[in-house]
Amino acid sequence: MDFSNRLLLLLEVTELGSFTNVAEQRNLDRSVISKQISRLEEELGVRLLNRTTRSLSLTAAGNEMVSQAKLLRELLSNTQRLAQNYHSEPRGTLRITSSMMFGRQYVQQAVSLFQEKYPEVKCELRLEDRMVDIIQEGFDIGFRIGKPKSSSLISRKIARSRLLIVASPDFIQQHGEINSIDRLEALPATVYSAPGLLIDKFRYFDENQTEQLFQLNAAYRVNDVEMVVKSAVAGNTLAVVTAQMIGNEILEGKLVPVMTHLNMADFGVFYAVYPHRDAPIKTKLFIEVLKSIIGDELPVWEKNIPNFEQLYMG
Repeated sequence: MDFSNRLLLLLEVTELGSFTNVAEQRNLDRSVISKQISRLEEELGVRLLNRTTRSLSLTAAGNEMVSQAKLLRELLSNTQRLAQNYHSEPRGTLRITSSMMFGRQYVQQAVSLFQEKYPEVKCELRLEDRMVDIIQEGFDIGFRIGKPKSSSLISRKIARSRLLIVASPDFIQQHGEINSIDRLEALPATVYSAPGLLIDKFRYFDENQTEQLFQLNAAYRVNDVEMVVKSAVAGNTLAVVTAQMIGNEILEGKLVPVMTHLNMADFGVFYAVYPHRDAPIKTKLFIEVLKSIIGDELPVWEKNIPNFEQLYMG
């Protein structure tokens, strides 16, 4: 590792908070990180970090070096990006982040097709349901619901994400017709829940087009969106799901859309987000490949729901 890489490593340590976190991300032993930082301090002749058993903090010199490291990272990133735009064919490594389900369903398919068309590009895909800092963690592109809050990120719409309410035929036979908000809120439901996140409230519009909320009776909480659908198929609960979560369950009669007269608000929009407006050609081409899979007008997943454009005030 040369001097510039050790300087960038110092920046990474300060951003991730510890040698251990950096070691885990780089798949290295913690001692390797520690030795490289010590080597940097020797080269510069100053202490950069105050180390205790529980924490790390920057010295005054360390703060100055981190500022320089940020400038170096931006310079290297911009230089590489500009050079890539002069290539007639994309090359290098494309680092992608996506939510778990969207990544498994569509991003992985896009990676396979992309590498068939552009074999000079190596791809790295990380699937996580947490909010990833694309710039800090060095990703070229990410896929997520909702526009990024950071003004430093560029976003491009991929597809809408509409909601529907589903239950199995057995559930409907057991509990009877579901035809009102009160009835909907009273029946047992499966909802998505993760640390710090519980999705049990959903927006709709009443007859006056005023936004309202209904809250499901969460009989079962699970931190995997695919399990929400499987639980509804099992027949013990109903569920509110996105169209993207539906496979062939409705086509095969395993689930039935209910309360279809309700004017449901969309769950959101899938966006591709990336750090620079003049993104490298590999980033732009990957988005085009993904769009070819999902579709330009109606997303492909809505085709799994018969007459969906007429349901939930579509």
